[in-house]
This record gives sequence, C-alpha cells and structure tokens, in this order.
Amino acid sequence: MANTSLERSGEKLERSGEKLADSADKIKRSSYHVEDSAERTTQLAADRTIFAAERTYAAWVRTGLLALASGIGAKALLTGLVPQWLVMTTGSALVLFSAFCFGAAIWRHLYPGAPPPRPDVPRIPPWVLIGLNGFLALVALAALVGIWFGRTGPS
Repeated sequence: MANTSLERSGEKLERSGEKLADSADKIKRSSYHVEDSAERTTQLAADRTIFAAERTYAAWVRTGLLALASGIGAKALLTGLVPQWLVMTTGSALVLFSAFCFGAAIWRHLYPGAPPPRPDVPRIPPWVLIGLNGFLALVALAALVGIWFGRTGPS
C-alpha cells in the first residue's frame, strides 16, 4: 500500500514536471513573439519616418514651385497696374523665397534630426536631391534675372 501511494506521488510529480516544462516552453515562445513584435514595430516606425521625411521634402519643393510661378506671374499680371518698383519687389521676393524653399528642402531631408532605426525602405539618394533642387534654384535665379531685366510691356 505504501508502495502504490509512492508510485502515485511519483506519477503526480512527473505530470507536474511535464506541465511545468510545457508552461516554461509557452512562456519562452511568448517572449520571442513579444521581442519579434517590438522589433517589427520599431522597423515600421523607421519606415514611417522615411516616408514622412519624403513628404516634408515634397512639401518644400511644392511650395518653392508655387512661389516661383507666383513670382513670374506677378510680373506678367501686375505690370501696368501698379508701380514698376512694386512689381519688381513682389516678383523678386517670391522668386527668392522659391530658391530658399529649394535649399530648405535639401537641408531638411539630409539633416532630419536624431537618426531613426535602420529602415526597410531605401532613402532617395542625396545626389538626386541636390541635383534636382540645384536645377530648380538655377531656374529661380533665371526667373529673377527675367524679372529684373526682361521686357515689361507690349513691344
């Protein structure tokens, strides 16, 4: 009788050990899932940071193009309606602001602040941004020369 009681206790102890091992295994798998989830969340945050930087860059370029078009349009539309010095000042200010926007777009994109975690998505190469915005700045300067020295009235 003592022997059967001892056998039952041994079986219960064995089952308890198996349950404990299963529980430890579940906890281990769960902790791996939490680590994977945290790493994935960090990765997605890094990707969102890259996309936000590209949207900010696009907003600066869009603002610069609008200011450039407004500066050129100001000369075309205001000539003959307001004094020439006001036409020149308005057009020049808008075109100079557009050149500033093109420079700010590059600066904000290349120096965004604290470095984010390594993203999955590739960044736009800096040489592409510098080349494109350098060209747009030259267009802005050409427009400024056109505003200052171009024809102002019908020929």
